[in-house]
Amino acid sequence: MMYLEFEKPIVELETKIAELRALSDHKSMNLKEELARLEKKVETVTNDIFSKLTVWERTQLSRHPQRPYTIDYIENAFDEFEELHGDRNYADDSSMICGIIKIDQIPMMLIGQQKGRSTKEKVQRNFGMCRPEGYRKALRVMRIADRYHLPIVTLIDTPGAYPGVGAEERGQAEAIAKNIMVMNELRTPIVSVVIGEGGSGGALAIGVADHLMMLEYSIYSVISPESCAAILWRSSDKAQDAAKSLKLVAPEVRNLQIADQIIEEPKGGAHRDPKETFARVRREIKKNVLELQKKPLQELLNARYKKYRSMGTFTL
Repeated sequence: MMYLEFEKPIVELETKIAELRALSDHKSMNLKEELARLEKKVETVTNDIFSKLTVWERTQLSRHPQRPYTIDYIENAFDEFEELHGDRNYADDSSMICGIIKIDQIPMMLIGQQKGRSTKEKVQRNFGMCRPEGYRKALRVMRIADRYHLPIVTLIDTPGAYPGVGAEERGQAEAIAKNIMVMNELRTPIVSVVIGEGGSGGALAIGVADHLMMLEYSIYSVISPESCAAILWRSSDKAQDAAKSLKLVAPEVRNLQIADQIIEEPKGGAHRDPKETFARVRREIKKNVLELQKKPLQELLNARYKKYRSMGTFTL
């Protein structure tokens, strides 16, 4: 397990517990009372730390390298998966994963971003930063879902769309804009879950949903804190200040009525108990898809239009 700086008090206690358990196993010593005391202290310290997390600490949790990624949800939260490849135009972008899934025999179309864990996979997946062909692949499968009346589920986890020269030459901005336009008009329910980072247009391109959920320690923002700081202060060192101003953590995004729901994570974050995280995400996806499917089509489309037209409107 990898730990963040603010988790150090928890690490020290858990290390002591591990040492005492090893000592108890090897020397037949009865250390049950001491272990129980330390385990209770771990719980108390964990609750105290996670009840007072700063915006930057929440941002760090959303990027935790052991946090479950899209492939982990595919393998553990869904019953079946049949991957669909390529945009039928240029290439197959492996940072965008698309395919047909099932939850309790309910077929759905899945679209998700994958960052990668090992160095090799991170390079292969381009650190979760999709190129235009990734968004065009997503658009292709969205249209398939629309044609066959399959609900669409998107898992958002990207620092942003890839800003490289090649991506710009192949129409990165147009690909993102087209996805946003088409998703507004798709005649099928759309449910999105921000599972980690929801950064910039790279997230918006698969985030126009009838119901948008965020995991408790995920973030959703128009720009990453580092990029915002680089623009405003000419230094990414001011990322923590930018994060505070961006209102990117789940409770703030929910208060702004951009996210519709927050999915509570297990104590210590999704990476501490992935199995429970998968179960919660699966349950909420199924529940919301079934509710949206009950709505008449025109009512669904009208509600989606109204939802996004009302964003960014404030009354003084």
